[in-house]
Amino acid sequence: MALQTPVRAGTATPGYYRGYAQPATQRVGPNVTDDYERWYTDATPSNRMVLSLRCGIHTEIGWALDRLHRLCTNDQFALKAIPGLTEALFEWPEWYVTEGHLESEGCSFFTSSTVAEKKRRHAVESLFILRNSVVNEPNVHELANHSRTQPLLFRALTNLDLDAETNNEFLLNTIELLQAISPSVVLPTPSADEKDPLAGLLHIVEHSSNRSLIIATLTLLGQLFSNTSNLPRLQAESPALSASIRYLPLFVDKPLVEASLNYLYAHLSHPPMVKSFFHHHLMPSALRVLVSLLLSEQVEETVSQDISFPAKTVPAVTMVTPDHDLTQEELDRLLPMPEPQRCYEWMRTMFVAKPEGEMTQVDFWNLYKDAFTPHVERFPVLVASDVIKNVNVVFPQAQAMVLPGPPQRFVVRGVDRRKEAQDSPRFRCQWDKSQCSVPAFGSVGELYDHLLQHIDALGVTEPICLWSTCSVSLSKASLRSHVLTHMPSAQLPAKHASQDEMVTLSLTDEVYPIVDPTRRDLPPLRNATITFRRPVADPPSTSLTALLIIRILFRTSFVATDLAPRADGERFGFPGVVVEDEGDNVTNEEYAYEVEGERRGRRAFVGVRRMMEDVRIKDEALMSWIVEMSHAAYDGLPQS
Repeated sequence: MALQTPVRAGTATPGYYRGYAQPATQRVGPNVTDDYERWYTDATPSNRMVLSLRCGIHTEIGWALDRLHRLCTNDQFALKAIPGLTEALFEWPEWYVTEGHLESEGCSFFTSSTVAEKKRRHAVESLFILRNSVVNEPNVHELANHSRTQPLLFRALTNLDLDAETNNEFLLNTIELLQAISPSVVLPTPSADEKDPLAGLLHIVEHSSNRSLIIATLTLLGQLFSNTSNLPRLQAESPALSASIRYLPLFVDKPLVEASLNYLYAHLSHPPMVKSFFHHHLMPSALRVLVSLLLSEQVEETVSQDISFPAKTVPAVTMVTPDHDLTQEELDRLLPMPEPQRCYEWMRTMFVAKPEGEMTQVDFWNLYKDAFTPHVERFPVLVASDVIKNVNVVFPQAQAMVLPGPPQRFVVRGVDRRKEAQDSPRFRCQWDKSQCSVPAFGSVGELYDHLLQHIDALGVTEPICLWSTCSVSLSKASLRSHVLTHMPSAQLPAKHASQDEMVTLSLTDEVYPIVDPTRRDLPPLRNATITFRRPVADPPSTSLTALLIIRILFRTSFVATDLAPRADGERFGFPGVVVEDEGDNVTNEEYAYEVEGERRGRRAFVGVRRMMEDVRIKDEALMSWIVEMSHAAYDGLPQS
């Protein structure tokens, strides 16, 4: 039965019934702000970038990958935030390692088809985005736990042609992605029907000429073998071991050296591998290179330190100035004077004030007595006590005193003998017992001519030499030759350039010239400065890794390995019971193998002991390792 539309009877009244007005839809217009670009990061399954990756249109795929390139390095970028993004990024790399690589490898690098090249680029860029996304920690967990990650990476190492240049970029991204998830990666056990991804890594290290691939592969292998689950796959004669030793001397290439050291450390951290390494033909060379690396990276400064002690020095050549003696003219002037005026004038003539000067009272009295006693009959003299008292009258600062101590000393302090004024003592005439009043000469020839005049003036047949204290009796002819022995040299004696003008005395109370200079104690050095080099900063990470490797080799080489007594050996002097057991032969062979390896290791350390003596490390604990290893290399015994 059809429904009928009800009809209102009567005239319609517009005032009470109004027509229905549909609300207008609010449309959000595009943002036309300058430098704004929509990123399409909506967390929905219909995200445009995800749909573009799966649409199969190359331009749309390229557009999505280009935007993801710029997003993946952001620390806010999360793969799981956009549903389906991770699966979409896996599709092109999986296609490439399964079948796509056959198309690229079949064509030349410069003549590949346009479509094949686009697909290859999609695969490389998708894997590159996955590799870059692991800078964010949540993405690492996402990819490490994803079921498609490890199969993709392992197939890339087993299916691709590792020597093809077209695959280098894809392989590099594969290896670097494996590095990020390496803590959770366990290498599969090789089987007959499946290829081994570890073999692919070793092939790259051994045969590749691509530096970036070699560094990435060595780093990955070091990380994989740091996981104890992968140690059964470690081989003593691994190509990675030979490659890391081969690249180790390239000190200027820090990344390559660091990757080689990291693998060496991971390889040698396993005790069986260390024992096998001692039998490697490159082991001594590797140890020498490791020590050379420590030497090349240490930063030192030259330090000078003064360790000299205060020393007393005197001039090597001293000018001996004789004391003044009364001349005949001075004596004739003093004799007629009455006492004590004569004593005062005599003191002023013979002495001078000197605060540090000192004379004994006996010497003071003897000088007065020797001068005036011969004339006592005509001119009376003072007694000793009066002479000593007069010192304070002439020299107020002088003082007569008694110095204690056994024996007591009676001295006059504050005065000293007056010295003779000499212009040039070298060429001064010392004739007539140094009483010649002729001024000093300018040369030795002039002095000799003057002495000949003195000799000619002697009237006796056997004259006596009157030079200073000499009293040799010779004829005039012989005396002319004899006086040449008193002549000073025309030139000062030549000295070595390093010889100083001063002489250092052993003791502060020692006098110069020394009576027996060949038996005196050695004097202290005046300029005792030691110069040495010391480290400025701590060694870099490469040196620390190299030091750890050296330490592992040292501890294994210098360890005392005691084998249990053999069944047929003697124990405490008593013969053992002979038991037939084939297992003992195997044990003894292994023991002999280890002992030979330790002997080779010790011999290698003996070869580098002089190099290790030049290694200096700022850290005291690490430096003690160097000292211990150097001493052990000399002694040949363990230093525990």
